[in-house]
This record gives sequence, C-alpha cells and structure tokens, in this order.
Amino acid sequence: MVDHTTVLIAGAGPAGLVLANLLRAEGVDTLVVERATREQVQTRARAGYLAPNSARVLAEHGLGAGLLHKGQTHGVCAFRGEDGEFELDYSRLGRGGAHTVYPQQDLVTDLVAEYLGRGGDIRFGVTVTGVDPRTATIRYRGERGGEDVVTGRFLAGCDGGHGATRKAVPARRYRQDHGVSWLAVLVEAPQSMAAVTYAVHDDGFAGHMARSPEVTRYYLQVPPGDDPRDWTDDRIWAALGTRLRIDDFGRLKQGPVLERRLVRLRSEVADPIQHDRLFLAGDAASLISPSAAKGANLAIMEAEVLARALVQALRGDERPLAAYSRTCLPRVWRAQEFSRWMIDLLHPPADDFHRALRRARLDGLRECRAHQNAFAENYVGI
Repeated sequence: MVDHTTVLIAGAGPAGLVLANLLRAEGVDTLVVERATREQVQTRARAGYLAPNSARVLAEHGLGAGLLHKGQTHGVCAFRGEDGEFELDYSRLGRGGAHTVYPQQDLVTDLVAEYLGRGGDIRFGVTVTGVDPRTATIRYRGERGGEDVVTGRFLAGCDGGHGATRKAVPARRYRQDHGVSWLAVLVEAPQSMAAVTYAVHDDGFAGHMARSPEVTRYYLQVPPGDDPRDWTDDRIWAALGTRLRIDDFGRLKQGPVLERRLVRLRSEVADPIQHDRLFLAGDAASLISPSAAKGANLAIMEAEVLARALVQALRGDERPLAAYSRTCLPRVWRAQEFSRWMIDLLHPPADDFHRALRRARLDGLRECRAHQNAFAENYVGI
C-alpha cells in the first residue's frame, strides 16, 4: 500500500505534534507515523518546564487549554550550598518571564487529541524500515506486519535522537559526553520547597523540581553506569537529605518512588538539520542535557519555525525553508552553551581551582544584578 500526503511527519513527541497541529490549522494535509503506541506516548514522563515562548506558541494556536487550566507558573529558583541558600526571582530579572510547569505526558495527550480532532492521521506502533529524503518517503512495518509506503511533498523528522530520519541527513555531528549521570526520580509526594532548587554538594548534585501538587521530580548525581535498581527508596531519600541539607533547611516530604531511571548528560548537534525534502526538529536535530530544561522548548521553537516555512513553501516561496538550518542552529547553540554553563556550576569540581571558580559563579548569582539578569534571560529564553 502506498499513501500520499503533503507533509509526512515521523514522531509523535512535542516537536512532531506541535508541527502537525500548526500545519493542520493552515489546512495542510499531514500524516504522522510513530513507533510507540498511543498509550506509551501519552504516559512517558519527561520534563515539564515550558518557557514563555513555548507557552505563547501553544496558546496562540489553540493548543494551550490544558496548560492554561492545569499548568503551574514558576518564576523562582534557589541554590543551596556550603554558604547557605539564596533565591532568584528570575521572572522579575532581565526581560522577565516565568516557566509554566505542565508534565510533558499531559501536553502530548492534549496535542494528540487536538490533532485527531482536526482531522489528522497518526499511525502508532510502526517500525520505520527506510527513509528517502529526495522523495520524502518512509517505508514502515505496522503492527499487522507487511511493509507500507508513505510519500509526501515534504518530510519532517521528529522521531528523536535514535530515530531513522536523523541518520538520513548527511550532517556534521558535534558530540559531547559530559561525564555526568543523574538518577531521575519521580515520587508521589508534594513538593518540599516553593522554588526549583539546585543543591551543590561534594557528594554530587541534587535537584528538586515540582511536577504537580501530588508528584515531585528529584535528580541525584550518581556514578556513570549505576543500576537504578540499586537505588532503593531509603537510599534515595538519604542521599537527597544529605545533599539538600535537611539539617539546615528542614525535612523533605517523602512518598513512594514511582519511577527511577538513569540519565546520561550528553549533547549532540547536527549541522545542517535538513537535506533535500527532509527537515529535522526536536531531539532528531539536537540532543541537549537536562541541566537547563531546554529540550522540549527547542522542539516547540523548531516546530513553529518549520511550520511557517513549510506553509510559505506550499504557497510558492521556498526561501524560508532553505534557511531553516541557519534560522534554528544559532538558538540551539546558545541553549547548548547555557546548558554547559549549568553543568559546570552544579557538579563537584575536579580540583580546588575549579571549586573556587564555582564559588565565584554562585557569588555572582547571589550578589551581582548583571549576572542575575544574564542568568534569567538564558534560563527562560531560547
């Protein structure tokens, strides 16, 4: 069976679903293929910090109903260390702006429902067996077996860092393994602090991030290669207590651990992120460490840029589409630079010299308005 569409999209994550919805709103025929089941894409717990620009994109295009109804606004973060704790109200610094906390699985659920309600087509549970950028074609096997073919005028690769489309783009790939691993922990307990909290400690980094009134995300730096199953609930809470310095700042609200998984802090950027009729967005275009909550926000930014360029191309002007890589990559690199800055700030230094540098950075954030403004603009911006 061979199907035809105008824009074929691989991947039903934030990048692919935002792109699909924006194109459907412009009357463009689209088809999405996704290797996971619908249940899997709607229950994958991922980052939930949306920057002001991401919230704007969703709201302007009728995709923000759930976000506006259930999202929580967060504009303050805190840093804890041997010199105590200080808070930054980053929503009032720089150009201003706060994050909206909305779990990614809830956002994806909203986007799937909206896209299907707009007449879109998603084929879940497929395995891509071939990608041809010249003809915007994907070959895939469905759940029933047998190979199907879908072609489009354009192909958007939004199928993640391990997807098939990124391999079809002959690009230079910049890679960095930061040598750091986090244990990402989701607990059934209300947040213990009002602010997002970053704790620097000689034992390793610990982080506290709200997710919902009933669920909180914690991060613990662990040795690379650790097995998450070796981290029992008691061991997790003991390490969090030490690094978040509960003797100084009060006990944590505890609850059962719902999820624990290892996150290796790595970065990768492809240049260019387009080839023939294929255009990459989201993790297929670049991977970024979670140290600064940029992944989903980059995906939404790229989806908006690509949607506009595709619409203009379909109307006869392909210049914005030809410039897609040049438009997006400078923002990707600025996000990568800030992510690397956060990695250097949060994790134990290798020696006394770098330990003194980290203290100087924290002192700058604590005391210098210019440093605070620069942090705020990078923290919420792309």
